[in-house]
Amino acid sequence: MTGKRFPFEASFPELADRIDYYVKQVFEALTSDPLTSFLVLPRGPGYVSRQAFVRGYDALAEATVRFESLDEDAVLRAVLREPMALIVLRTMLGLSPPEWASVTTTQTGERIDQGFARNLERSIRMDPARKVGHTPIQATRIRAMVSVACGMLREGALRASETEVHRLDKVDTARGLESLKQVASQGVRYEALLYERLLGRPFASHRDSVSELVGDMLEDRIEDHLSSANVPYHRSRRGESMPGWEQNPDFFCPDPRSPLGVIEAKMTNDDGTARDKVARVLRLAAIRDNLEHRHRPGFEVIACIAGRGFAVRKADMKDLLIATRGKVFTFSQIDRLAECTMLGRRST
Repeated sequence: MTGKRFPFEASFPELADRIDYYVKQVFEALTSDPLTSFLVLPRGPGYVSRQAFVRGYDALAEATVRFESLDEDAVLRAVLREPMALIVLRTMLGLSPPEWASVTTTQTGERIDQGFARNLERSIRMDPARKVGHTPIQATRIRAMVSVACGMLREGALRASETEVHRLDKVDTARGLESLKQVASQGVRYEALLYERLLGRPFASHRDSVSELVGDMLEDRIEDHLSSANVPYHRSRRGESMPGWEQNPDFFCPDPRSPLGVIEAKMTNDDGTARDKVARVLRLAAIRDNLEHRHRPGFEVIACIAGRGFAVRKADMKDLLIATRGKVFTFSQIDRLAECTMLGRRST
């Protein structure tokens, strides 16, 4: 028996009859999509280049005579001269910006909220040449953060019990200045570098910072397609509340009041997260089915997916295909969305 290649081309009876075949087709399409690579990440506007980071490190090393001492005034002058030194200092601590702010507030009494710490780092990432400390309150807070950082780095890791790990128990900070001087002058042994990579994962913080950017690439692709196909739509904003909708899909076509179709755009490389995202589509399908059972106009449920996480559990993909009645599109298939759903037919 021959049939359509992709589930969105098949009738619902054919889809149900050959569900395993269509699951395989979706899995194959997912693994060849450009958003599935684990090895390539988008840089994003706040990506810190190696050159910019080295400039910050060199400014800090010069101010401390290659970490022979950690004079707070000297370190502060380095930060004001080369703002990237502040990110280098935080990286030495191994803390996130909110964690550094919290520790500073606790130790100095200078109230520094998480938003300030995040925005300060973001401004440096976006424009490393832009000076910081140009307002009295910012200067006071930066001085407090530098003071706490210098104190923690001089002290090193405190003794922890056998069931605990101190965050400064790292190759460069475990013994305070002694560790800093040794690493700055002699380098890091390869096994120590690998062990700390194991604890922290390479590119982990960057992956977290661009996760929304990757998701936006999928939604932007959908938006471009709907616009070019003359399909009216409403793209939901993050945190937007729609009357009568407990869960907002990513797109309403044409609008939330009387949708002919709704689109969920989901990207993940983790199979556990994929299950949660499939569940969102199933809830939308349940709303549609409830309307149809009450002989009221329903809507088409469409899923646009990307990432290897969706290509793991066959049972979840079967559920997704049945719930959407085959309307599942991978990243490279979005240009067929209007053609193969009711949206294209109703936009003319």
